Amino acid sequence: MTHDLGREARQGLERLCWDAAEDGIVSAPGTAGIERIEARFHGNAFDLHRHDTYAIGVTLHGVQSFRYRGAAHHSLPGQIIVLHPDELHDGGAGTDEGLHYRILYLEPSLLLDCLGGAPLPFVEDAVVSDPALRGTLLSALAPLDEELDELFVADFIAQLAQNLGRHAGQPAKPMEKTAWRAAALARDYLEENVERAVRSDELEAVTGLDRYALSRHFRATYSTSPHRFLLMRRLQRARRMIEAGEALAEIAIAAGFSDQSHFHRHFKKAFGLTPGRWSALVRGPSVAAAA
Repeated sequence: MTHDLGREARQGLERLCWDAAEDGIVSAPGTAGIERIEARFHGNAFDLHRHDTYAIGVTLHGVQSFRYRGAAHHSLPGQIIVLHPDELHDGGAGTDEGLHYRILYLEPSLLLDCLGGAPLPFVEDAVVSDPALRGTLLSALAPLDEELDELFVADFIAQLAQNLGRHAGQPAKPMEKTAWRAAALARDYLEENVERAVRSDELEAVTGLDRYALSRHFRATYSTSPHRFLLMRRLQRARRMIEAGEALAEIAIAAGFSDQSHFHRHFKKAFGLTPGRWSALVRGPSVAAAA
């Protein structure tokens, strides 16, 4: 049985330039807080890993199978996967015909700015059937070769927050303004100092909170710790350098890791594959197949 997204739902989605039998990844031009990719895979694609962004995507062809929050899930063409930040998951093709999907990785801060103090929406169902949400996603994922302008992103985030909110159930109480402000100050400081080690006493001075209270507030706000937030920014920078074709040994040091082994270990924990495998996939399907 062939699993494919219908023609109507695929309108506006240009085809990848490689053969459907080959694996590969195409990354879209960068947008602050949003990463977009299109991928084809056969078999297992990613080992168990976790990152501090939402992962929200649309299955286009095949069956997308993954483990998430201790259970197995399967997404068919036209269905949406919604993975909450910092939750362990893996992924791959559920059938021999392979898998084709588009996905965006969204930094929680973009949703928080839109929600005005409400907590991040948690969608319990990892696989969702919702034409309205799918349409919102494809509005950002269809022009994969184009940059997203600022006005579009603002409207997209507003629509996405509304759609996720419908699936998130009863919202929790809004966060205290003090906690939200302190977490935002810490986040900004970490982003400004991503290339070096940041000490707890620096964040205490910036936020006015002790390190333990700040850790609680930061996790409640962004669903991850200050340490992992800083680590993930370094890894995202490294991934962009890989896509630009820079040498892995040089990337490890430039991104703030002590050596290539340290970089390799954290990259795989965050993205579910090695830096070398990622490099092969983004460089082209023929290289990926040989990796």
